[in-house]
Amino acid sequence: MCGIAGWINHESDLRPQSSILEAMSYQLRNRGPDASGDWISPHALISHRRLSVVDPEGGSQPMVRQWDGCTYVITYNGELYNTIDLRKDLENLGHKFYSNSDTEVLLVSYMEWGGKCVEHLNGIYAFGIWNEKDQTLFLARDRFGVKPLFYTLRGNSFIFASELKAMLANPLIEAVVDTEGLAEIFALGPARTPGNGVFKYLHELKPAYCLFFDSAGIHLKKYWSLESQPHFDTLDATIENVRELVVDSIERQFTADVPVCCFLSGGLDSSAITALASEYFHKHGKILNTYSIEYRDNEKYFAPSLYQPDSDTPWIKKMSDEFGTHHHYITVDTPQVVEALDSAVEARDLPGMADIDSSLWLFCREVKKGATVALSGECADEVFGGYPWFFMEDMLNAGTFPWSANTDERKKVMSKDLLNEIGLDEYVYMRYSDTVNEVPHLPGETQIEARRREMFYLNFTWFMQTLLDRKDRMSMASGLEVRVPYCDHRLVQYLWNIPWSMKMLKGREKGLLRKALEGIIPDDVLWRKKSPYPKTHNPSYEKAVKARLLDILNDASSPLLPLIDKAAITDKLAKDSDYSKPWFGQLMAGPQMYAYLIQVDYWLRKYRVRLI
Repeated sequence: MCGIAGWINHESDLRPQSSILEAMSYQLRNRGPDASGDWISPHALISHRRLSVVDPEGGSQPMVRQWDGCTYVITYNGELYNTIDLRKDLENLGHKFYSNSDTEVLLVSYMEWGGKCVEHLNGIYAFGIWNEKDQTLFLARDRFGVKPLFYTLRGNSFIFASELKAMLANPLIEAVVDTEGLAEIFALGPARTPGNGVFKYLHELKPAYCLFFDSAGIHLKKYWSLESQPHFDTLDATIENVRELVVDSIERQFTADVPVCCFLSGGLDSSAITALASEYFHKHGKILNTYSIEYRDNEKYFAPSLYQPDSDTPWIKKMSDEFGTHHHYITVDTPQVVEALDSAVEARDLPGMADIDSSLWLFCREVKKGATVALSGECADEVFGGYPWFFMEDMLNAGTFPWSANTDERKKVMSKDLLNEIGLDEYVYMRYSDTVNEVPHLPGETQIEARRREMFYLNFTWFMQTLLDRKDRMSMASGLEVRVPYCDHRLVQYLWNIPWSMKMLKGREKGLLRKALEGIIPDDVLWRKKSPYPKTHNPSYEKAVKARLLDILNDASSPLLPLIDKAAITDKLAKDSDYSKPWFGQLMAGPQMYAYLIQVDYWLRKYRVRLI
C-alpha cells in the first residue's frame, strides 16, 4: 500500500512547480514510509510514496515502461490478488516482465487493454497512469472503494491524490467548506456521500469508477455494477460455492514479502481468517501472529447489550490456543483514546467515528511494530447480512439510513441557523432516496426481498464505505496495510442474488456463512452471537470527553461555537449519557457525540477551514 499524487496541465509547463508536488507527496509519507519517487515532464507531475509489500527491489514507483511508441508512467496504491493469473495471460499475449511486482503487471495490463484493464483486476487499488505521447491520464479505483482517491479540476489543472491533506498542500486548492460540506459533517457524518470530498471543489472518485483526463476534459465511467438475476443453485450447492469463494479469497491474500498478521476478535469473521492463515503458516514452518484490542478496566465495567452481547476476551484465547497463534493483546487507556481523537482526524482529514477511530489508530500503531500486512474480518456483516437492520422489521423499513435513523440527537446539538441552512432531514432523505433509486431490482421479486436488496445496496454504498475508509486511514497512518478478504467482488456478486432464507440459515444472522465454515473453526465460535468492534465501557471516557468539550464551549475563539447550540450541549453535559440509542452505527451514543464535536472543532482549527 502506498500514497499517490499528481498534477496535470496541458496548457502550462509544470516543471517549475515540482516543489509543490514534493509538498503534496510529503503529506502522504505515513502511507509510504519505505521509499518515494517523482516523475516530471512539462505537462505532468507524478509522485509516489511506497510501502514495500511485494518485490521491494523491483516494484519502485513511479514505474515507467515504453511500448508501441508510447511512454507509460504508473503511480499505484493497492494490491492485486490475481497477479499470477494476469501475468500468465499477458505473457501469452507476448509481454515480458522484469520484476515480480504487481505494479508492473498492472501497468502492462493497461498497455494491453487500455481502460478495460480494470475488468481483469481482483484486488484493492487506486492508481493513475500517464501516457506521455497522448498526454492522457487514466485513474481507477477498486470496486468497493477500499483504497481512497481524490481529484479536482481548477482552471486547466487536474490534481489528484490519495488523501485530502495532499490535495490541500497544492496552493490551487483552498480548505473551503460550503453548506453542502456542513451537511455532510452534521447530517450524515461520519458517513459521507459517495464521491463527495466535503471541501468545496474536491471530489472522490467513486468505487468501481475510472476516469480519463485529456485536453477535452474529464470523462467518468462506471466499469462494474452488481447484476440482479434469479438464484437457481440448491442450498447445498450454495453453501459449497460460498465456502470455496470465501476460502479462495482469504488464501489469495496471504502473499507478501513482509510480515503478515491477523486481527482476531474471537468472532466468526476474524476467526475464519485466523484459522485458514494459521494453517497456511504452519505448512510453511511459521507461527501466525494475531492481535486484538482491549480497553483498560473494560471487563470491570462491561455490561451486555443488544449490540454487544458478551466480551471478546475468552473467545480470543480459545481461538489462539486452538490454532497455535502468537497472540498480542493491545490494551489502550482512556487518556490515550481521548488524546488520539486529534490524530484520528489528521489521519482521516475529517471528523470521524470518535473513539472507534482513535482506538483503531492506537491499535494499528502497535501492530505496525511487528507486521506490515494484516488481514481483517471487515465487510462480512455487510455482504452476508449480519446487522440488526437486515432482519429487525422496524429498522429494515425505517425509510432512512438505519444506522443513522436517530437524527433528533444531531438536531439537539446544532444551532438554529445551521439547522435552517442545511435542512437536515431533507438533505438526509435526498441522499437516501438517490441511493435507493440506483438499486438494480429483480423483476418479479417479492416486496420484502426487494426491500432487503435495497438494504444490502445501502450498506455497500454507505455503511461499508465508512468502515473501509476508517480502516484504511487509521492503519495507513502507521504504514500498515490491512486487507479485507470478505470484500472480494466475486463473493459479493454471488451473495447479491442469494435469497434471504438462505442467508438467514437456521434463523441466525450470517447463518449461510456459519454453515459454509463448518469444520474450519470450532462450533461454539462458529455460532457465537455477533459482537461488533469493541468500545470502551470505562466511565472515565465519558468524563474525559465531557471535560474537553466543556473547555471548547468556554473558549470564545472556538470555530465550533457558531455551528452548535451551546446552551443545549451544556445542559446535556450536566446529565448522564444515554447509551441505549446510538446516533450512528451500533456503538456511537452520547459520549461519542461529545467526541465527534471535539473532532469537528479540531478539524476546523487544524485545517483552517473557511466556511462560506
